[in-house]
Amino acid sequence: MARIRYGARTAAEITAARTASSRLPEIWSTGVVAVWESDPDAVAAVLPPPLEPTGRPLVRATISKVELPGYPLGAGSVAVAAAHHGVEGWYPLVMPMTHERALTGGREVFGEPKKLGEVTVDRDGPVVRAALARHGIAFVEVRGAVSGPLPAPEPIRKTDFYFKFLPAVDGSGLDLDPVLVHCLRHEKVRRLERITGEVVLRESMYDPVADLPVHALVELTLGEKTTDQQGRVVERVSAESLLPYIHQRYDDPQQLLDGPPERSA
Repeated sequence: MARIRYGARTAAEITAARTASSRLPEIWSTGVVAVWESDPDAVAAVLPPPLEPTGRPLVRATISKVELPGYPLGAGSVAVAAAHHGVEGWYPLVMPMTHERALTGGREVFGEPKKLGEVTVDRDGPVVRAALARHGIAFVEVRGAVSGPLPAPEPIRKTDFYFKFLPAVDGSGLDLDPVLVHCLRHEKVRRLERITGEVVLRESMYDPVADLPVHALVELTLGEKTTDQQGRVVERVSAESLLPYIHQRYDDPQQLLDGPPERSA
């Protein structure tokens, strides 16, 4: 009998898959990082409790291309500075990815707000253009020119905050209280250059990062880096406290309420 591919895998196959995934080589990406000061009230407004603002209302956009074996990947993020019980880090609002494979693990394992999108990183001599786009709208665009090298920083540990949850099957909210995840990222940079340019935010009903205006650019760089990550659940939060922010995860907020249709007698 031919193997039924939807059938159960053996313990040996599961162990082999786990071992292979734990031995991934360093994967280097080339990308643009833009950090700017924004409106403090706007930054505070997007943070679900128990996350709190830090002492500086920062927004960070990362726009990268990754040469994965077999296929290139575009990966991006727009995040705001946040703190949780003395730990400072970043709370991503949207993470466009160009392949479904990059969505699955991040969303299902860590609770990352990943969505399919278009990610562009182009360099022509000193001229650089990088953009994050969805639904035909480049809602974040960096335009500029490389103006000189920067010293590569020492390896650093960064923290991202995610909420992992499942919408309720009856459309009433969430199945269980969500968990707050601290995702620890160990980042190494081997090449870094300064960009002189600008960050353009465009209006999008699907990705409204234009609500976080650029008041002052803090950092604009082009670099090559590699990152590994480990996540851990730090606490459960109440579904009621997170529900007002659930729409951040969906293009159509009504999607969260898509429960089974009511039956009439």
